[in-house]
Amino acid sequence: MPNIGFDKLFSEEEANELIPRLEILMRQLQMQATSLRARIDELSVTDPSILDCTMSKIVGRYPELRSFATNMADATAQIESFGCILKDIDLGLIDFPYDADDEVVFLCWQFGEPRVVAWHSVNSGFSERQPMPGAPDRWLN
Repeated sequence: MPNIGFDKLFSEEEANELIPRLEILMRQLQMQATSLRARIDELSVTDPSILDCTMSKIVGRYPELRSFATNMADATAQIESFGCILKDIDLGLIDFPYDADDEVVFLCWQFGEPRVVAWHSVNSGFSERQPMPGAPDRWLN
């Protein structure tokens, strides 16, 4: 079974079993990201230069933002500790490496979906999602 350097290859069932935990972590991650962005926007009123800085530089300049960044890093680490891949916080995208007939592809889950309903090749992304057998097309963008 090929794994192309992935620590874990998931079955569809294993990916679906993680979704309740991933929903909680993704919600936390999105809330922290929203709060962090709002605080940076507030700070940029008096310090517009921070809009051109890296996140680590902003947090270094404003240590009160560290808790947001730390909470986001912790949630990300928990997601990745399962063996899945966080692709996009805002869209709530997580991929699961999956062996599909001796070709590794990604099962693709988006926050709000009841289960994994799509997949895409390792070299493509969300816009090229294909439905899982039996999944309704309404979940595809």
